[in-house]
Amino acid sequence: MLLFIVVIVWAIAQTFWKSFYVWDGVTDPTWAGFDNYRAIYNDPLVRASLEHSFVLIIFTCVIPVIIGLTLAVLLSRAQRRGMAFFRTLLFTPQVLSGIAVGIIWKWMYDPSDGPINRAFVSIGMPSFAKPWLGDFSVALPAIGIIGTWVTMGLCVVLLLAGIQKIPPSLYDAARVDGAGWFAELRAVTLPGLRNEMLVAITLTLIIALRIFDIVFVTTKGGPGEATYVPTLWIYQQAFQYGVVGSAAALAVVLTIIIMIISVTVNRVGERNR
Repeated sequence: MLLFIVVIVWAIAQTFWKSFYVWDGVTDPTWAGFDNYRAIYNDPLVRASLEHSFVLIIFTCVIPVIIGLTLAVLLSRAQRRGMAFFRTLLFTPQVLSGIAVGIIWKWMYDPSDGPINRAFVSIGMPSFAKPWLGDFSVALPAIGIIGTWVTMGLCVVLLLAGIQKIPPSLYDAARVDGAGWFAELRAVTLPGLRNEMLVAITLTLIIALRIFDIVFVTTKGGPGEATYVPTLWIYQQAFQYGVVGSAAALAVVLTIIIMIISVTVNRVGERNR
């Protein structure tokens, strides 16, 4: 608890306090009141970055949870050798460094030598080959696909563990009543996975809203501002431009947004129990 207070709580308190100052990180800070918050509210780049984050929620949270649920159900029914290896393989992206993931996918998206474009060309679909990270219309979805790949394994492992905790007698009773696979999923599997679903949704939401390293390595917010995210704005303001107060203000706002969404998701889940 002491370590948590020193490393986390004190850092959050310092960030909140600095958000009310004009400070370059070196000289003495100057009191600014709520000016930093007004500035980020009126900054169109901040609003655009928040919109991008909510788009990434679809790729990093919604799609992985759906895919994770599907794979978890299939894996729970497939009692074959190698399933442990398959689960480990799915979870591997979650334990990789975000920098490593960004480097890998930047190579895969490479417009000239990347395996994705080469695959399209080799199967006779060269019109689908494009500069994925350099195209204004597809750069953000391309980043989102990376997020899907990273968080999908986490959802699979969480939901598969939840399925394994459901008593087999519930499935036996459903089959005796004549329930098909869909009825089993609706009446037994989904209610039994409520807690795991809440955890998966909460974790992937947080990952989507605080994504930084993958964007920094692959696009740095480009092309233009097509993949700009709040954490990148915070980094640039604090460490490149020396506007620490504004960076701290957006960090506080982003923290509040994450807390509100997390609490809302858990409250809705508890209400539906």
